[in-house]
Amino acid sequence: MRNIITILVLLFAVGGIYSQEMTSAKLLELIEQEADTVKANGNSIQFLIKENMLICIYDENANRMRIISPIVKREEIGEEELLNAFVANFHSALDVKYALSDEIIWSVFTHPLMELSEHQVVDAINQVYSAAVTFGSSYSSTNIVFPGNTKKTEKPRPKVLKKI
Repeated sequence: MRNIITILVLLFAVGGIYSQEMTSAKLLELIEQEADTVKANGNSIQFLIKENMLICIYDENANRMRIISPIVKREEIGEEELLNAFVANFHSALDVKYALSDEIIWSVFTHPLMELSEHQVVDAINQVYSAAVTFGSSYSSTNIVFPGNTKKTEKPRPKVLKKI
């Protein structure tokens, strides 16, 4: 029994060494390594990747963060693009989702802040960027696609019968 307790104590000690607690400072450092231009202001970081704007917003007290990228105004796209984005949320957007806020379509990654690894931050940046630039074509955040219908096609709407 004593050996088991010793082993458990050692495992927790070693695990503590390797555990990752993401901070806002580390988040900024990682974004600076990936981005072309970076501007930090309060709890948000605006940055450019290949002339595309991304924004990281975080709240250390709530242990939340999101990386977002504006894509297009809602009024500038048709219903088919919107439906394709919904389908992509299931099949090809993976960790990123398409969302609508303030009449703008966004690519969005959300996650608890402290639990993020460095690799996840870099991957999230790449996925948000990819989802934004592929909107309207493949609607994908990576080259991985879950099987199934990956594009929504417009079906003719049934005619509404008028009462006589």
